Amino acid sequence: MLQHARELLAVRSPLDAELIVSEILGSWWGQRVPDGDVEEVIGEALVGYAAAAATPAALALLTGIAYMGTPRQAAKAERAALQLMSDGVARPGWADRVGMVEPEACFASRDVYGDQDSVICTYTYGGSERHALVILVDRNRAGVVQPRVGPFAPAAPAGRLPASGMVRDAWVSSRVDRLLDHCRREGRENPLMRFEELDPRDTKALLQSALDLTDATDDPPVNENFGSYHAFVRARVDILPPGGRLPQPPVYGRDRRATIATRFLASDEAGELSDISAAIRCVDRIIDYGCAHDFGRPLRVSPIKCEMFLLDWLPRKVLLSPSEQEAVPHVLAAWIRWAGRRTGLPEEGIRATLDALWDATAKFSAVYRDPAAFGLDRGLVDRLLPDGDLEALPRRAFALPFLSGTHRRAGRDDILDLSELDPADPGDRRALLEFEHPGGDDEHLDAHMRLAAMLWDGEPPHLWDTAQSLLDVGYERHEILHRLIDVLDRCGGDPEALQEALRVLRHEPPPD
Repeated sequence: MLQHARELLAVRSPLDAELIVSEILGSWWGQRVPDGDVEEVIGEALVGYAAAAATPAALALLTGIAYMGTPRQAAKAERAALQLMSDGVARPGWADRVGMVEPEACFASRDVYGDQDSVICTYTYGGSERHALVILVDRNRAGVVQPRVGPFAPAAPAGRLPASGMVRDAWVSSRVDRLLDHCRREGRENPLMRFEELDPRDTKALLQSALDLTDATDDPPVNENFGSYHAFVRARVDILPPGGRLPQPPVYGRDRRATIATRFLASDEAGELSDISAAIRCVDRIIDYGCAHDFGRPLRVSPIKCEMFLLDWLPRKVLLSPSEQEAVPHVLAAWIRWAGRRTGLPEEGIRATLDALWDATAKFSAVYRDPAAFGLDRGLVDRLLPDGDLEALPRRAFALPFLSGTHRRAGRDDILDLSELDPADPGDRRALLEFEHPGGDDEHLDAHMRLAAMLWDGEPPHLWDTAQSLLDVGYERHEILHRLIDVLDRCGGDPEALQEALRVLRHEPPPD
């Protein structure tokens, strides 16, 4: 890295220098280290190494890190740079101008679907070296709810972005006027694109939220070069004026969701649906997906959202009956027409979304794998999935694998038929665990009850991730259960300690 920093001695522009430093800082962005924080283990160690090297390249690197590093890296780099300067190490010509940048204006080029925005922020160094930072904010793949203004809430003020999202890419252009002219022309000529100027304060709130989500996501779906721009993006967003806010999302409770479903089912678009019972269940899933996984936007439709719902979320998360599997593409087509017109989506957008739906429908039957296709009894699946959460099936079956047979409980004359027990009921669940652990004392059964409840609910998610990792390297199921119980006992109610202990457990070597 210090050798790479020699390039800093050959550039004259502070912008070029900042991009080089950002590339160096990005070489470990998103990585994990077994013990400690990667920004400390590598980033702060690099600062110390550069300080000890005491070369012009090292001083140039420290100057850049003092502006774009983490707070700890920046403070350490600034102290080291001042020391090298006092020792007479030569500074590059651009050093006095690093970070002396001013924001100029903010814009957004976005599609009418609300899938993603290209946020454009322009900057200058005291009126010279004008440049644009383009940040791609994606709202389809974040998977968590973020504040926004919904279709039943008052419209957002002009020039304010409607929702947060996840940053997936960024790049820099020095051809600012050419870039903005292209975006304006596309906004005029393409009915599926919009271009407008934004309030820089609200732009800062949006980008900080989107960056935080990207940083908090394990293995985020970013462009392969995004790490090189990460530090630069953070630094540029930081200097935007504060005081903005993200619009608050509407609350979609059960009654409000039911109202939306009723309006849809009473519409002309839903009039041709033949299986109304299946249609009711399908539209409930569509609304739930929009509320929980699309930033609280149940009425938003787009080709990408349609494909993700039909080919990713439903096959992974939802247990559909055969009639629902047959009905869902037709219900979704009616929903696209109804919701698209209700939200003012251009006819070109509705047609494009329907085209994507019919393309995806051909793949849906192959992608959606009903548990019955694997020979699992439907009644057994229904007992494990009373909430229809298909993704929960493997972890619940791992927690409670014995759901049939008979069991005589200790101290009782009656014989239980396990097939009649409800694994979602705590009392019945204990009886199932007693069958698996004959002769176990109350304390031992209590520990298994706690673990089974956590696996049933999927909280914390690291618990099931750890169990799968241990299965993959060869541990037996019962040994895994006891290892997890030991970790839970040691950590008590400390979630951070539990997460760290599970991380360590996942990396244990396989058994001999």
